[in-house]
Amino acid sequence: MRIITPFPAGSGPDAVMRMVAEKLNRAWRKPVIVDNRPGANGFIALTAAKTSPPDGYTLAQASNAQLTTHTLIYRHLPYDPVKDFAPITPLFRNSFFAIVGSNSPYKSVGELIAAAKNKPGSISYASEFVGSPGHLGALLLGSAAGVQMAHVPFKESTQLFAALSNNEVNWGFSSAATASAALLAGRVKLLAVGMRTRLPAYPDVPTVAENGGPADFTLDAWTALLAPQGTPASVIAQINQAVAAALGEADIRQRLVTFGYETWPMQPAEVSKVIEAETSRYAGIIRSANISFD
Repeated sequence: MRIITPFPAGSGPDAVMRMVAEKLNRAWRKPVIVDNRPGANGFIALTAAKTSPPDGYTLAQASNAQLTTHTLIYRHLPYDPVKDFAPITPLFRNSFFAIVGSNSPYKSVGELIAAAKNKPGSISYASEFVGSPGHLGALLLGSAAGVQMAHVPFKESTQLFAALSNNEVNWGFSSAATASAALLAGRVKLLAVGMRTRLPAYPDVPTVAENGGPADFTLDAWTALLAPQGTPASVIAQINQAVAAALGEADIRQRLVTFGYETWPMQPAEVSKVIEAETSRYAGIIRSANISFD
């Protein structure tokens, strides 16, 4: 079996995929190879996967953005998440945190919102790129809170956290894994997590709602395992069960915690509903912000 992934070797999603592949290798006693094809926002990997035979021997790993918001942002997407792929299961879910510099004058999401209301456009937020989860999440937060904030995109996460630590930008959304170096160095701090309940790994970090933000606000990212459309349902069900068993093993669960990830087991039909709901959630904010690329 070959699993084509758009993530570079050594990244968090790649590491999880390799751990799962090793478990599948042992369970099936057959080679399971992770084939890294990064670049072009995932287009290279997913285009290669969609044209593979639908026999269960070639699968694809994809992010939620590649399955949802990319369909809204890119005018000429070279794949169709629904027509070209059949979902198998999510691999993990990754929570996003509202982050500020350690010396920031803002102590809560509520204070950031109040400042933005008092002087529209005065509060700035950082993201890794236009259309990134952090960018879209901040737009959703601003829309829910009824405020306008200035977007400052960066090409590299190191630049982003340097700007936050120097208070050149007021705040931003990021995963704990991406922010880990800056957090360990004490240059930034976590204000709130974009989940409805606190995370067991970060019990002292309040939710956005608890921190003065909009009620029920959530922001997360996830990756899923896919098969080319036309792969037999029985094969997909078998792989779903095997991956769920692998993710349930203690060593993988512990590694996920260190990455700031959590397992998110789901049946294929449920994954399709999540893709549909998330695409619908972001459609309005992407249109109003006029985010569009070729």
